[in-house]
Amino acid sequence: MNPRKLLLLLVIAVLASAFFAIDLGRYFSLDYFKSQQAAIEAYRAAHPGLTAGIFFAVYVAVTGLSLPGAAILTLVGGAIFGLLWGAVIVSFASTLGATLAFLVARFALRDWVQSQFGVRLKAINAGIEKEGGFYLFTLRLIPIFPFFAINLVMGLTPIRAWTFYWVSQIGMLAGTLVYVNAGTQVARIDSLRGILSPGLLISFALLGVFPLIAQKIVSAVKARRVYAKWPKPKRFDRNLIVIGAGSAGLVTAYIAAAVKAKVTLIEKHRMGGDCLNTGCVPSKALIRSAKLLSHMRRSPEFGIRKAAAEFDFAEVMDRVQRVIREVAPHDSVERYTGLGVDVIQGIAKITSPWTVAVTTAEGTRTLTTRAIVIAAGARPFVPPIPGLEEIGYLTSDTVWNLRELPKRLVVLGGGPIGSELTQTFARFGSQVTQVEMAPRILIREDPEVSGRVTARFRQEGIQVLVNHRAKQFVVENGEKILIAEHDGSDTRIPFDAVLVAVGRMANTTGYGLEELGIPATRARTVETDEYLQTLYPNIFAAGDVAGPYQFTHTAAHQAWYASVNALFGPFKTFKADYSVIPWSTFVDPEVARVGLNEQEAKERGIAHEVSVYGIDDLDRAIADGEAHGFVKVLTAPGKDRILGVTIVGEHAGDLLAEYVLAMRHGIGLNKILGTIHIYPTLAEANKYAAGVWKKAHAPQKLLAWVERFHAWRRG
Repeated sequence: MNPRKLLLLLVIAVLASAFFAIDLGRYFSLDYFKSQQAAIEAYRAAHPGLTAGIFFAVYVAVTGLSLPGAAILTLVGGAIFGLLWGAVIVSFASTLGATLAFLVARFALRDWVQSQFGVRLKAINAGIEKEGGFYLFTLRLIPIFPFFAINLVMGLTPIRAWTFYWVSQIGMLAGTLVYVNAGTQVARIDSLRGILSPGLLISFALLGVFPLIAQKIVSAVKARRVYAKWPKPKRFDRNLIVIGAGSAGLVTAYIAAAVKAKVTLIEKHRMGGDCLNTGCVPSKALIRSAKLLSHMRRSPEFGIRKAAAEFDFAEVMDRVQRVIREVAPHDSVERYTGLGVDVIQGIAKITSPWTVAVTTAEGTRTLTTRAIVIAAGARPFVPPIPGLEEIGYLTSDTVWNLRELPKRLVVLGGGPIGSELTQTFARFGSQVTQVEMAPRILIREDPEVSGRVTARFRQEGIQVLVNHRAKQFVVENGEKILIAEHDGSDTRIPFDAVLVAVGRMANTTGYGLEELGIPATRARTVETDEYLQTLYPNIFAAGDVAGPYQFTHTAAHQAWYASVNALFGPFKTFKADYSVIPWSTFVDPEVARVGLNEQEAKERGIAHEVSVYGIDDLDRAIADGEAHGFVKVLTAPGKDRILGVTIVGEHAGDLLAEYVLAMRHGIGLNKILGTIHIYPTLAEANKYAAGVWKKAHAPQKLLAWVERFHAWRRG
């Protein structure tokens, strides 16, 4: 490290150590000030300039060194110098001290601040990049972060020192006035009666309500800025317009109608969105048929000498469509119209923050609305691989049109969708090659999870190629070939059909976001805040279009927040809660997870303990011929608090529900261990996993004494 930096850090360390070593903090308390109030006021009367100078220097030193006491000094400033001069002195002293701390952090404390405030730094950097000095002004006006933390963290951002100074000066002024005014009232307390004086009560009431008032002011300023060029209608046709009738859109509209709001739901394609038509419903229907075939092939394991099945792939796909039709009434126009939702099948385009143009067969009309929820969903991402467009390809949207089983199928992608369809088509008899550019499939899961699924795939005859990057598609002598790069050389993979399943991308174009300037994130989703608000406070986004999760259940989860915040935002808002999000990949063995897994905990440096129970030991699993997999539970060190759970095995998604409930409501492993589970069921695995944790935390010293006790009783 630079010697000058070392010297500066040494000086700061010595000063801070001295502060705590000789207990200088005792001088920064209201009790000490009250005991010395008369003497201080007498000294100020005799030496007003010197008193102000000493107070100014002390304030700068305390804030510059990020020591505790700034809030008390602000109150004391009001008590000694009064409202006017107290506010002037404190305002400049606090800003100068904050700037010194800012410069110190920028010069010498980069690594330390990064390690201590890394999570906060990420959010602040994003805010500075987006809003510049106004973001700092917001932080100063609304005390979201500690005073000293803002000073230190801002030193690591690109913001200029002069900008930091003058924005801090202005941003902290209102709060300074409130605190200094409270200090003037504190100085007048000389009896119990003084505590109940109107002036003191009003001053401290201001301390409490100021953050709320400041937040409203900042929100109003931001809103005024973004709405400036848009004329606002005097009256509105609707309370809410929802764009997209997938899971998020349907739930949003349902909630709005349930609370008697006038809501319009616009869908340009099919009601139910991807989940009903091309996602969850058809895929699980197809997986069910494939699983039945796999069980028949395993018949000798169950004492059945021979079990055979004849099937026509076209009939299987017809069943999938039949399942879709049976579920469709749940999401139909008729049902939602009956619930009080105005459903329009047409193309929506947001033309202003309060207007939506809807194009139908009858023409285009414009609707006005108080709020808008964007629930436009997502679509399969198709990478720009040379030759792919010419060769023709399937996606999770178009694969349901197949009526003839591909003899040789290449699946691009090793994520949940790619893996589910890989195994499913292989079980119907396709020769499937799964191509994944990452080191393993299901890369978000722990390595042993990926390993178990990969082993099962290969056991079922699937060729799993990891570390293979799809390079080019060609046709040679009438045969389709994928050229994939692996370890610097090319691998040629002949095929009859290719399924692209490398991820999904949000639908962020075509309905007015560009014209309104609503930005997208780096993940190509609509940018929203913690309330699911976009750039415009009355426009919200939910579901796949908003991210960060692309699950049907999280879309419905977000829909509640979007609808409630959109309808009742001026009075009450709710932050979207992603603390406990479960998901499952419906391969065999099934993979389900909630919270942290082991690899994420290690990457984020989160301390944890791991308890694993092998389902191969479970009586019911043995009886069912499904004695494989495990339950892995991550807990806080020395505690039974659950940080995350991964389950691999039969019905893993169903077994996970107990842990989701436990994490959501703060139930630990001790409570799960003390809960009766039916014997014999797969759910017992959860109790036994809790037992593994308990055994590892058994009080060994106490048990040794208990052993001696029993030996004594035996004589």
